[in-house]
Amino acid sequence: METFDAIILGIIQGLTEFLPVSSSGHLELGKAILGDHSVPEESLLFTVVLHFATALSTIVVFRKDVWEIISGLFQFKYNEETRFSLKIIISMLPAVAIGLFFEDQLEAFFGGDIRFVGFMLLVTAVLLYFADRAKDTNKKVSYNNAFLVGISQAIAMLPGISRSGATISTSVLLGVDKTKAARFSFLMVVPLIIGKMAKDVLSGELSFESENIFAMGAGFGAAFIAGLAACTWMIQIVKQSKLTYFAIYCLIVGLIAIAYSYWG
Repeated sequence: METFDAIILGIIQGLTEFLPVSSSGHLELGKAILGDHSVPEESLLFTVVLHFATALSTIVVFRKDVWEIISGLFQFKYNEETRFSLKIIISMLPAVAIGLFFEDQLEAFFGGDIRFVGFMLLVTAVLLYFADRAKDTNKKVSYNNAFLVGISQAIAMLPGISRSGATISTSVLLGVDKTKAARFSFLMVVPLIIGKMAKDVLSGELSFESENIFAMGAGFGAAFIAGLAACTWMIQIVKQSKLTYFAIYCLIVGLIAIAYSYWG
């Protein structure tokens, strides 16, 4: 992969990780357009590296929240921080199960099948459309909500299903406050990504070819910087409840992707 292409894909990842338009789906579309013919395993590796970059940008943006959670846990009490952490753990269970038992099947979806990505973007559009019509509440994420949102996160591992879109939409449709839903959505993925990276490094599954290290580093940096900007921007957008615009965007891009798969 060329360095320039890696930077472009990094910017795409950074911007679309927090916007409800499917970062993995846009990465697959970007790789198809740029002519990246990596085998699924190599393609998934680059995708994981970029997701790690945006996980770090999430930590930076929510650094006060992260510090409060960590400080609260070290009080060794059943406080609000402990409850929030338990909800994060519960939300991780479905995705962890998919990663452990269906990893090979999941990797096969990252081989540039933009027709599949297009249809999944249409699913994302439908989710956002209905979520935008949910009533505003002050409800927090409950333990049951956390597990259901976790199922949405697991399904969103498919390219084209927006992780933030699916998790925020699920939370909102369950009656959770939009701002609280966005905060939970952004923070719940951080330990999952870091855990995935740690697992692959310890097991030796991540193999960095020497000629690709610089390109991956450039993509990582681009995703991190773009992620900082997009995360900050998205927090403001969610407060204004404008998910319909993203639904329209996903609908248009999904239809274009499907058409491109037939005639491109």
